[in-house]
Amino acid sequence: MSRPGFLLSAWPWRSVGYLLSGAVAGVVALVGIVTLALVGGALTAVLVGLPLLVMLALSGVVVARVERQRLRLVGSDPAPDPHRAPDATGLWAWLTTRLREQATWREFGYTLLFAGLLWPVDALAVTVALLFPVSMAAAPLLMATVGDGREAKVLKQWTVTTWPTAFGVAVLGLLLLAVGLYVLGVVAGARAGLTRLLIASRDSELDARVVELSRSRVRLVDAFEAERRRIERDLHDGAQQRLVALTMALGLARLDASSGPLADQLAKAHDEAGRALAELRELIQGIHPKVLADYGLSAAVADAADRSVVPVDVDLSVPGRLDQAVEAAAYFVVCEALANVAKHSGAGRAEVRGGHARGRLLLEVRDDGRGGADASAGSGLTGLADRVSVLDGRLSLSSPPGGPTLLRVEFPCEVTESAEARGTNGVTAERDRSG
Repeated sequence: MSRPGFLLSAWPWRSVGYLLSGAVAGVVALVGIVTLALVGGALTAVLVGLPLLVMLALSGVVVARVERQRLRLVGSDPAPDPHRAPDATGLWAWLTTRLREQATWREFGYTLLFAGLLWPVDALAVTVALLFPVSMAAAPLLMATVGDGREAKVLKQWTVTTWPTAFGVAVLGLLLLAVGLYVLGVVAGARAGLTRLLIASRDSELDARVVELSRSRVRLVDAFEAERRRIERDLHDGAQQRLVALTMALGLARLDASSGPLADQLAKAHDEAGRALAELRELIQGIHPKVLADYGLSAAVADAADRSVVPVDVDLSVPGRLDQAVEAAAYFVVCEALANVAKHSGAGRAEVRGGHARGRLLLEVRDDGRGGADASAGSGLTGLADRVSVLDGRLSLSSPPGGPTLLRVEFPCEVTESAEARGTNGVTAERDRSG
């Protein structure tokens, strides 16, 4: 509205359309509410009126949906639908879901306000700010047609008998029309803001949805970790044991066989079985390492440091066991970070340090490599950030060109079991590897 071309744009007339359609919709809503209330109340004694009263209570859902679409007339995006999807299909599930929602009753209250008060305001604004100035601007035309060139009624109140007066009234009407269009823009914007405020989702409802989404996300993480553990257990107790038995059988057959082509084939088969067993053990270790399940995060990180190509110093103090999902996420973040150090950094040494304090687990992975790591370049850092965010953790990266690189991860968590209760060692795990 502050732009010079506002009066020549479509926005004034879109405001007029919004207010006029509001007046029409308000009349329809008023007639519908009164009809449903009277007929439903009269027929309640014979139970026929109960469905009509239910329709009356749900009329706000229909009106609010129309109101959300009408917001497009004034350039406002439709307010988000606060209703949730029913848990089951069918009319009964939809009715019970809607009648239990606060949004349904808030929309019904808005419908009563709209039908009783708001639409008359819309109609009054259009009448005063648009119809009155247009009637004044039409004074010369009225004088030339209806008044036979002798007189004209202005707003049904004043009589104009001369042409100069008629044109003067017309000029005044045009000026008032320009002012009225600005007024209509203000009224339409205020009405749209009020509508959005009354029928949009409340912060409490949004907070409830956020809480539910957070809980469902945690449940998914727990289910995912449980499935990882099941796969690791099945591989460890099933396929790995069979491969061990096969390797032993091939080894015994190799000892019994005399030299020759058969002995050479048995030797090859024995070596292949050994390599397959080693690969399977690495796969099991990657799914969910047994040392993490049995001894906790400190021991698992120390074991990962021992297997790293780059020498790694470990200084990690965790006084007991943490939540399983946090332990698994922290372990795999460290493993992925060490893998990135080995592949991309060109570092000669790395360091893992951290601990648990004041309800948070802090981990830092540092290397003396070339730096320049960029999470937006499609590396594994994006996956690490996603894994950390699932548990409401935070990941930060500092990697200037030339190094060093520092990856810092924090998880909100509490110690679920003390080191003494598990029989584990809660002291600092320190490892210094030379390659």
